[in-house]
Amino acid sequence: MKIRKAVIPAAGLGTRVLPASKAIPKEMLPIVDKPVIQYIVEEAVQAGITDILVITSRGKGAIADHFDRSPELEERLLAGGKQAVYDQIRAIPELANLTFIRQKETKGLGHAVLCAKEFVGDEPFAVLYGDDVIIGEQSATAELCAAYEKHGKGVVGIKEVPHEMISKYSSLKADPIGEREYLVTDMIEKPQTEAEVLSYFSILGRCVLPPEIFGILEHTAPGAGGEIQLTDAMLVLAKNGGMIGVDYTGTRYDMGNKLGMLQAAVEVGLKHPEVGRAFRAYLKEIAKTL
Repeated sequence: MKIRKAVIPAAGLGTRVLPASKAIPKEMLPIVDKPVIQYIVEEAVQAGITDILVITSRGKGAIADHFDRSPELEERLLAGGKQAVYDQIRAIPELANLTFIRQKETKGLGHAVLCAKEFVGDEPFAVLYGDDVIIGEQSATAELCAAYEKHGKGVVGIKEVPHEMISKYSSLKADPIGEREYLVTDMIEKPQTEAEVLSYFSILGRCVLPPEIFGILEHTAPGAGGEIQLTDAMLVLAKNGGMIGVDYTGTRYDMGNKLGMLQAAVEVGLKHPEVGRAFRAYLKEIAKTL
């Protein structure tokens, strides 16, 4: 079945990137000249998704404003002869059909996804985590959607994480079944001992889920951190026939992390058609002083 809907949970407070996120939603922080949330929406659109629900919270109205028309700005750009910038700005509201709702209490990623039940209805949907930007030649979401259409099972985007980092992520029992594809039959959120570690594969940033996930989430008790964990609900799917793990080809940047923000800015900046050449020369000079 073709995936046409996506959910982007973007209600978190962004405490790891304070003070930058005190008054500006972390999803609106820029990577060179585009906010984080736009990269995520564009990835979904590249996968053929047409309807996107963004789950926000109080103080995040700037996200919806970014995807709205701005007639005054558009008029000023045209009057100033800035056609190329005008075309970029005018295209943003046309990317997809975007809907915004507020998660009134931040009770975890599982609770945020449950807020999307009415929007999704009885069809599979993609979830693109608001902290994760994935940049590559292919849309990571498109790779996951293709696996869902091929196997008819829930799909998680996975990457191996360093040994010392696994306790901050999920750990999966993942057995290879094809090129970059794995059968996932067990998972644990934030394993605290080596005995709990199933592998160093972790769910990072993306998944495609069947609508049955909502019924599971409604009966999922709070887990790690006292929050309703999406991983706990996906575990039920994994144990009832398995899920597919796709080791997507793009590079993932953790935009809820200061180092991840810097890495994304540097690597995107180097490829930017407007500033890339000058930025590369600048970095070469800086590197001489390190």
